[in-house]
Amino acid sequence: MYMKIAIVCYPTFGGSGVVATELGIALAEKGHEIHFITYKQPVRLQLLHSNVHYHEVMVPSYPLFHYQPYELALSSKLVNMAKLHEIELVHVHYAIPHAYAGYMAKQMLAEEGIFIPMVTTLHGTDITLVGNHPFYKPAVTFSINNSDAVTSVSQSLKDDTLRLFDIKKEIHVVPNFIDTKKLDNSFSDCERDLIACADEKIITHISNIRKVKRVDDVIEIFDRIQQKMPAKLVIVGDGPEKKSLEILCKNKGITSKVLFVGNSHEVDKILCFSDMFILPSEHESFGLVALEAMACGVPVISSNAGGLPEVNIQGESGFLSDVGNVDEMSENAIKILQDPEILLKFKKKAKLIAKRFETKMIVPLYEDIYKNALNGLSVKKNNL
Repeated sequence: MYMKIAIVCYPTFGGSGVVATELGIALAEKGHEIHFITYKQPVRLQLLHSNVHYHEVMVPSYPLFHYQPYELALSSKLVNMAKLHEIELVHVHYAIPHAYAGYMAKQMLAEEGIFIPMVTTLHGTDITLVGNHPFYKPAVTFSINNSDAVTSVSQSLKDDTLRLFDIKKEIHVVPNFIDTKKLDNSFSDCERDLIACADEKIITHISNIRKVKRVDDVIEIFDRIQQKMPAKLVIVGDGPEKKSLEILCKNKGITSKVLFVGNSHEVDKILCFSDMFILPSEHESFGLVALEAMACGVPVISSNAGGLPEVNIQGESGFLSDVGNVDEMSENAIKILQDPEILLKFKKKAKLIAKRFETKMIVPLYEDIYKNALNGLSVKKNNL
């Protein structure tokens, strides 16, 4: 049964937007008609598939509003697109503002006799940071409880949601996923000398460079690594902490060994010549970038925060440590990097573990949830 599905997400480099986009593409390849509805084209969306459509949400600028009402514009766009394209189901990624706008769209459509189920996927920040703020908590709780189906990207995030909110709905754990074939390290231009000398190890970190990512710990760990062996650090992404990190590198005298490359559409190419990935975050609901690294055969040194232990397996794909334990993270990194046989063993195991999260294994779980939501709606309508 092919479905017409609207996907609402953030179109940015963040994990939720990447997963939502990849999910839509995978669903389109299976024959479903997918409509992305957001304020700009998602960074991973190529629009090269006949079943993929993109609809931009325009927010008119009025001097009356100090903050432009994106939720109103989004809910109105959802209503219009649902009627125009006969959408059967809406899948929103992030509880706020997307589930809230989705609920309003559902109510407007119901007034016209059009009933569409809404699936909400919780990704992390919408729950543990923004959503738990007293200003937003009632709206988040309401949006989740009024979704027809709810998923979270890790068991850890599910547990956090149930602990922080009064949730009446069942939450299904559907992990993030990855197409390992796209990260097969088969690039003809994958030459290490573009970044480092032949004897230098390449360490990588990818994030939006916020405090919660603890990128200063990445610098500290790398500094200790480079004292033991020749090495280069590549930091992918941009964010508010970048300037302070550049100053930290200068103070440590390692500026020439650290490359800040900004946001990139070629993360797979960067990972393909990396020897290690470092992710010491204070919180990660899942850790998609760690999974991407593992799929490229890159062992991971990470914190044990949030859902990371569900992805990075201790002693197999890498090592986990308590948040802020830079000493242990550095020791584990050096232990792997200084022995070629140990490094090769971790590279192989990281790639093997990543296959557990293969797209073809996870997407059918979403399809089942969609079908159950549609069947549940059908039962409700028949009972009216």
